[in-house]
Amino acid sequence: MGKILLVTVCFLLTVTSSYAQSQKGRVSYYHEGSNTASGERFNKHAMTCAHRRLSFGTKVTVSYRGRSVTCRVNDRGPFIRGRVLDVSLGAARALGMTGAGVVVADLSW
Repeated sequence: MGKILLVTVCFLLTVTSSYAQSQKGRVSYYHEGSNTASGERFNKHAMTCAHRRLSFGTKVTVSYRGRSVTCRVNDRGPFIRGRVLDVSLGAARALGMTGAGVVVADLSW
């Protein structure tokens, strides 16, 4: 009975740890476009972002220099090597990164 409980606990820890993930990487922003890969119309003022693999609708918290925003994945990208996320202009303004264009930020989802 003890071994079954231990195996069950280990399995649950493995499964739940895969849901909360974090990453540090280069983040850029974009402000032009018509439709997103998810099919919705692009709104440069919304708190949205583009990621290569995360599912549409995933909430990503982006932190940069003491500021944080939560963006919803609704597009694919970025398509420039070395970048991990493109945020909308609205999210970039909230983060204070529009002057820099590309920053190294902490991401969690």
